[in-house]
Amino acid sequence: MALSPETFTTRKRRPRGSSFTSPKVNDLNVLSSLLQLTDQICSLNLTATLLNRVSSSTIRKTQLLGVVFEELFRVSNLNSDSVLFLCLEEMYIVLHKLKTLIQDFSNGSKFNLLMQIDTVAESFHRLTGELSTLLDVFPLQDLDLNDDVRELVLLVRKQCSEAKAFIGAEHVSLRNDVVLVLDRIKNEIVPDQAHLASIFEKLEIRDASSCRAEIESLEEEIHNRCEEQPKTDLVALIGLVRFAKCVLYGASTPSQKTVTLRRNQSSELAIPADYRCPISLELMRDPVVVATGQTYDRVSIKLWMDSGHNTCPKTGQTLSHSDLIPNRVLRNMITAWCREQRIPFEAETDTGKLNGGVTNKAALEATRMTVSFLINKLKGRENDNVNVPLSVEDTNGVVYELRVLAKTDSDSRACIAEAGAIPVLVRFLNAENPSLQVNAVTTILNMSILEANKTKIMETDGALNGIAEVLISGAHVGGQGERGSDGV
Repeated sequence: MALSPETFTTRKRRPRGSSFTSPKVNDLNVLSSLLQLTDQICSLNLTATLLNRVSSSTIRKTQLLGVVFEELFRVSNLNSDSVLFLCLEEMYIVLHKLKTLIQDFSNGSKFNLLMQIDTVAESFHRLTGELSTLLDVFPLQDLDLNDDVRELVLLVRKQCSEAKAFIGAEHVSLRNDVVLVLDRIKNEIVPDQAHLASIFEKLEIRDASSCRAEIESLEEEIHNRCEEQPKTDLVALIGLVRFAKCVLYGASTPSQKTVTLRRNQSSELAIPADYRCPISLELMRDPVVVATGQTYDRVSIKLWMDSGHNTCPKTGQTLSHSDLIPNRVLRNMITAWCREQRIPFEAETDTGKLNGGVTNKAALEATRMTVSFLINKLKGRENDNVNVPLSVEDTNGVVYELRVLAKTDSDSRACIAEAGAIPVLVRFLNAENPSLQVNAVTTILNMSILEANKTKIMETDGALNGIAEVLISGAHVGGQGERGSDGV
């Protein structure tokens, strides 16, 4: 079945404007709150090109209303009036809704806004209609206002009453282009690069950094969705952006500024020591207990043991047996902690599928296309040309992209293994570049979370010894500011 704009449902929004009530003391306090609110709306930074005309019009109307509120505030003989008070209070609520709406789409995902542009435009129109109704009953004739201010009230009322839900034809066309691309990907047809570039240019997503920001915004949209709302549409968009990022702007590692910001954020959200694996120092997905009573993440300790070690990494004691006992109590605690912190948590047994076990076909095919593109890069193949060598920096960027994908879900891990990535990645376990070495081992460790990949890793020459050597020398690598595994 082909995709359509209706496939993309409305996100669960932040608290509605009705939850923000104005001060119920007297008219002057309400006016003071309205003046503050109008200033906030007028100072909003409109970063989104979509619906810019509608939001700009809303801000202009708010500026005019701000002049009216200032004049009302200055009138010394203003008497408390029930109709006036109710109008002002309701205006505060409507304007707060408009402010929230503008903030939501200005700071959120551009792709998600594009796909639900009808709904957002209709929300603007509905709120403008509510404002028009309030201005209709506004007791203008009972207030001692000068003629200029009276004319402003009439002007805004006229503008609100004549406003229509507006969506530019170019935005409808752009949305249809995105739907077409997703439908082609779903049918295993690689998108035309020029067509992709045109879409991303129109959305002002022009480099790898803005692609990362868009992916993060889409992931935030997924977190904001109600449980009963489908999320596969957003997953498909993430797959599209990831593919376009690699194809259009090249694989790359995050900038130092981004790395520093993420480290600061992760330091603010400290993982409890008991939840970290003593080997990888990252959040455990599947904690197990070894013969000495110590707990490790199953992936890390199994690779340690499979590489020929028979000692406990933490205590150095010889293991009397190789049994790994699931630490279910700790796993439940980790799962609960991740849920509280809104951290995605996927254990070894998870399927990586959404909505009752149904994988999103477009997202899966986008992942396959991305992986194929990256592996061909590492193998020196690009656009059917053989022997296109990569610099160490470019190689590290490609491996980092695979690391990010391997961290995502089980389908991505399966795709990477199926593309023949394991022997290619093993080559980089002995790389002189510490960052490349860590990105390679972390990708393999993330891939090994999928049970089917463990056998492939163990059967690859040099994989286990290479992984063990990197883990053993982890202190040296850590000095470079790198980590040997992705916990979440």
